[in-house]
Amino acid sequence: MPTAPQTTDELYQALQENERRPYGRTRTIAAEDLVEAAELFTEPVPLVHALFELQEAYTYGSEPRKSPVVFARLLTLFDEQPDVFDERLRHMLFWRFKWVANALRALPEVPLAGLRQWLTEMGDRYEKAGFGLQPYYGQTYQLAAHLGDDTTLAYELWAGRTRTPLSDCEACEICERALHHLTAGDDERALRTWEPVLAGKESCQEEPVRSISHALLPLLRTGRTDRARELHLAGYRGCRRNPSMSGEVGRHLEFCALTGNEARGLELLAENRNLFDEVDSPLDLFDFSTGVEVLLQRVELLGHGELPAAGYAGRTWTVSGLRAEVRGRADDLAARFDTRNGTTAHTDRRRARLDRAPLRDALELTLRTRSLDNVAPVATAAVPAAPAAAAVPEPLPELLVQARALDEQGHPDAHACWARLRTLVAARDYTHPDDPGLGPLVQLRADLLDEEANRAGEKDEFADAAALHEEAAGLYDDAGAPGHAVLARAGALLATAEIPAEIPAEGADGGTDEAEAKAAALTTAHASMVRLHEETPGLAPYQEARLLRLRATALGLRLQASRSEEHVASAFAEVDLLHAFATRHEIAGQISGARLLRTSTYALSGDLPAAATEIDALVDLLKAQGPAWHLPRTLGLRGRIRLGLQDAQAAHADLAESLRLAADWPADVVDAARLHGDLAEACMHLGRPDEALRHLTRSAELDLRRGNRTDAFCTYSNAAQLSLDLGRFEDCIALLDSLLTDPGVAAGELDDRLVAQLRLSRARALHVGEDLKAATAEFVALAAESAGWDDDPGSHAMIAAETAVLLGESGDFGRARKVADQALAAHGRAPRYERLSNCLRELARLQAQQQGPDGLADALAHLAEAGRIADEARAAGYEARGRSLDTALAYEHGRVNAYAGAYEDALAALEKALALLGEPAEGDPAGEWAECVRLAGAVEGIYLERPAPALTRLDAAVSRLTALGHTEESEPLTSLAAGLRDEE
Repeated sequence: MPTAPQTTDELYQALQENERRPYGRTRTIAAEDLVEAAELFTEPVPLVHALFELQEAYTYGSEPRKSPVVFARLLTLFDEQPDVFDERLRHMLFWRFKWVANALRALPEVPLAGLRQWLTEMGDRYEKAGFGLQPYYGQTYQLAAHLGDDTTLAYELWAGRTRTPLSDCEACEICERALHHLTAGDDERALRTWEPVLAGKESCQEEPVRSISHALLPLLRTGRTDRARELHLAGYRGCRRNPSMSGEVGRHLEFCALTGNEARGLELLAENRNLFDEVDSPLDLFDFSTGVEVLLQRVELLGHGELPAAGYAGRTWTVSGLRAEVRGRADDLAARFDTRNGTTAHTDRRRARLDRAPLRDALELTLRTRSLDNVAPVATAAVPAAPAAAAVPEPLPELLVQARALDEQGHPDAHACWARLRTLVAARDYTHPDDPGLGPLVQLRADLLDEEANRAGEKDEFADAAALHEEAAGLYDDAGAPGHAVLARAGALLATAEIPAEIPAEGADGGTDEAEAKAAALTTAHASMVRLHEETPGLAPYQEARLLRLRATALGLRLQASRSEEHVASAFAEVDLLHAFATRHEIAGQISGARLLRTSTYALSGDLPAAATEIDALVDLLKAQGPAWHLPRTLGLRGRIRLGLQDAQAAHADLAESLRLAADWPADVVDAARLHGDLAEACMHLGRPDEALRHLTRSAELDLRRGNRTDAFCTYSNAAQLSLDLGRFEDCIALLDSLLTDPGVAAGELDDRLVAQLRLSRARALHVGEDLKAATAEFVALAAESAGWDDDPGSHAMIAAETAVLLGESGDFGRARKVADQALAAHGRAPRYERLSNCLRELARLQAQQQGPDGLADALAHLAEAGRIADEARAAGYEARGRSLDTALAYEHGRVNAYAGAYEDALAALEKALALLGEPAEGDPAGEWAECVRLAGAVEGIYLERPAPALTRLDAAVSRLTALGHTEESEPLTSLAAGLRDEE
C-alpha cells in the first residue's frame, strides 16, 4: 500500500478498493496493511471492518490457518464492545462462525475434539443470541460427512429444519444435499437436486462452480455428455488459477483424464501451476493433488511418462517424476486426516478416484482437440506417418536406382527413398558402391542436396533453398552431370527471385513496391533460365521438360505478383511450349503440370470459366491416364475455382474428394491444411457453419504440426470468431485460452499483433458470456498496449472505443471518458467514423440510463461529440452501413432524453429520427423505423400523457407495416396501442 490511510474515510475508501481486487496474495497483503492502519484509530468500528476484510482475504485466498485467528479478535471485540457491531456487522460475525468451522476441518493438526468444541461454541452462541440452529446442524452434518461417519441422522437434523437468515445460501445448500445423494450412489437424484444451480437459477460466490466440478462425472455416467462438456468449459473458467478453488480444478483435471482428454489435462495443469505453491489449505491440497494424480497416472499408463509436466517450483518435472512426488504428498495428507479423524475415509476416497476407469475413450471437449503426441517437445514430436508408406528397397544400389527413377517421374514416393539414402550416407561407415551405373558419391551428395533444396522451397524457406540448389549444382559439375547442374541452377534462380524484397520504410506503397520488385526479379530469373537452356544442349527429355516447367512457373508467379495484363500472353506462351514438348515426348507428369499451369493462368487473368473448362479436361485426363498422385491437388484447385464461380456445392464435392484421395499418398502431395480451409469456406456458403468450424480447427491443427505456427494461429483466430458468431462463446473462450497459454506465445514466438487479436477476440467472448469484469480488464490492458501502435492508430481507435463502452457498462464513466478521448485522438489520425459514433452514442445511453437526470449533461456532451463525428463523415463522403450516423444520433437523443425524464426533447429528437429514416417502402427493412415509432409513441402516450396523438401515430404505423407484410415488426406497436387504450 503506497500510503497508509490518514483518516477513517481514506481507510474505508482503501477497503472498498481492496474488495475489488481478485483474491490472492496482493489482496491479502493489502488487507493486512489496512488492519495495521485501522489499529491506529481510536474508533473500533474501522478496525472491525478491516478485520472482516482480512478474514475474507484469508478464507478465499486459501489460508485457513490464519482465518480463525482473525475471527478470534473479532469475537473478543464483540464480547467486549457489542454496541460497536450494528445489525449488519452482527449478522456478518455470526455468519462467519461457519467459515471458522470450515477452516478448522481443513487442518489435520486441529484435534477432532477441537472441531467438536468449536461446533458446541457455535451452537451455544446461536441459541443465546436467539438464532435458529439450522446452520449449526448444517455444520454438524458437514463434519460427519468429512469424517466418513453414517450421516443419516445428521442429514435429517439439518435438511429437515427450516432455513434461517444465517443458513448457507440456497445454492450452497443444494450442493450439500446433492453431494449427500452422490455419496449414496444415486447419480440421478443428485443431478435432479443440482439442477437449479447447474441451470444458473441459484448462485453465489462459490456456486455454480463448485457444483459443476462435482457433477461432471455423474453427468457422464448418466449419458449426458453434451451437458458435461458444456459445464466443464464454463466451470473450469470460473475456478482456474484460484487457490480457494484448487479442489475444483483437480476435479476438472480428473474429468479430462477420464474422457480421453489427457493432453488438455496437462495444458490445464500448466495453467494452474501456481496452485502447487499458493494453496495453504491441506484439505484443498488433498483434493487438488488427487485430481492431479488421476491425470498423471492416466498419462503414464498410456506410455507418456517422459512428457514434461508443470509441477512444484524449483525444478523441471516429467509426468512420471511429478506423479511420484504428488502421490507421496497426497498419501501423507490422507494419512494425517485419517489419523486425526480416526477413520480411513480420506484414504478410501482417494483410492476410489484413482481406481476409476475412463468413462469415455474420446470426448471432444474443445475446438482444439489434441493428443498426447501433440504435447511432446517440439524437437521430438513425431509428424504423423503417411497412410500409404513407400516400399523402400533394402540393398543400396536398388534403393538409389529407385530413388532416381521415381524422382524422374516426379513420384511422391521418391521422398522416402531419399530420406533413407540420407540416413545411410550420413553413417560413419558408409561406403559408396563402386558401380559406374550409380555414379560417384559426389553425385549422390548433389542429389540429396537438391532434394533438400526442394523441401526448403516447399516451406517458403527460399534463401536456404537457393543456397542448397547452388551447392548441389557445383557438386553436379564435379560429378560430370551438366543436365542436373542446369536444373539445380534454374531452381536456385527461381528460389532467389521468390525471396521477399526489402522495401524501404519510406516507400509510398509497400505492397505495390513489393509486388513490382518480385515481378522484376522473376523476369530476370526467367531470362537467366532461358539463357541456361540455350547454353546447355543435350538435355534428356525429362530434364528439358523440367527446365521448361521452371520457366513457365517463373512467368506464372510473375503474373500472380503483378496481376498485369501485359504478363498474361507470355505466361500462356511458356505453358504452351511446355505442353507441346511434354506431349511430344509422352511425359505424363509434365503434361498434367502444363495443364495445371494453364488453368492457373486463366484464373489469374480473371477468366474463371476458361479455367474451369481447362481443369475439367485435366481431371478427366488424370482419371483416365494418371499420374494418380496429381489428382488430389487438381481437384483441390478445381474446388477453389468453383468457389470463385459461386458453385459452393460442386466445390465442396471436389474438395472433399481431394481430401479423401490425398489420404492414399504421402502428406506432401497436397496441402491438406489448405483443403480444410477451403472446405470451411464452402461450408459457410452452404449454410453449414458447424461443419466449417470443424474444418477450420483441423486446418489449424495440420499447420501447427508442420511448424506453420503463424498460419495455424491465424486459422484458429478465424475459428474462434466463427464460434463466437454461432453463440458458442464458451467454446471460443476455451480455444483462445488454450492458444494464449501456448508456450510459443509466452516465449514471444508469435507476432505481437496476432496475439493481440486473439486477446481481443477473447475479451469480446467474455463480454458476450456476461463476464463483464474479466472482459473489461482485458480491454483496458489492450487499449493501453495499442496506444503505442504508432503504425496502426485505427486499431487503437477501435479497441479504445470498445473499452470505453465496457467501462460505461461497469458504471466507471470517468475512466470511460478518458479512454474515449484516446479513441478520438487515434481517430484523428486514422478515421473510424462508425466505431467512434457508436461508442459515443452508447456511452451517452448508458450514462443516462444509469444516472438519470444527473447524467444528462455528460450524456449530451457525448452526443455532441458524436454529432461532430457525423459532420466529419458527411464531409468526407463516408456512408455508414445501415442507417446513417445522423439518424442514429437523432434516435439516441430521443432515448437519452427519455431516460433522463426530458420527454419533450426526447419526442422532438425521435420525430427528427423518423423524418431522416422515412417511411419504409416495399422491400425495405422496417425494424428500426418501427422501433423509433414505438419509442415515440411510448414517450408521447405514457410519459407526456397524450394518448390520442400517440394512438394516431401507432395506428398509422401498424397499418403501414401490415400492408408491407411486416407483421412481426408491428406486434410491439399493436401491444403498446392496446395498453394505451386500456388506460383511457
